[in-house]
Amino acid sequence: MLRRMGREIDAVASWTVGRDVGGDFDYGAMFAVEDIEGYRAYMHAPLHRRVDEIGLPLVRHMVSHDLTDDEDPATGDRIRQIHAERFAGDPALVALIEGLGSYEGSSAPGRG
Repeated sequence: MLRRMGREIDAVASWTVGRDVGGDFDYGAMFAVEDIEGYRAYMHAPLHRRVDEIGLPLVRHMVSHDLTDDEDPATGDRIRQIHAERFAGDPALVALIEGLGSYEGSSAPGRG
């Protein structure tokens, strides 16, 4: 399903999904988008939400990172706002995340 996100979400410019060799996790995924509007489209894509629904119950520990090369200092606030909007509109998603053993990163609910 993660690979399907990379192939099917139009906002994704490039992606990779695979095993975390020598790291602390079994798998990892990276999705790159061109700009903040692409990020918003990626985060709110119905397929992304479906992957959360299927995948999060299988996850014990998750780390999520949002990286940007945008030098605008407000970009971080915009990213946090997108997450806050997503969580505010989807209490079932928040419940899925709260069911994880641990969840770290900029997208953790309540960090916006």
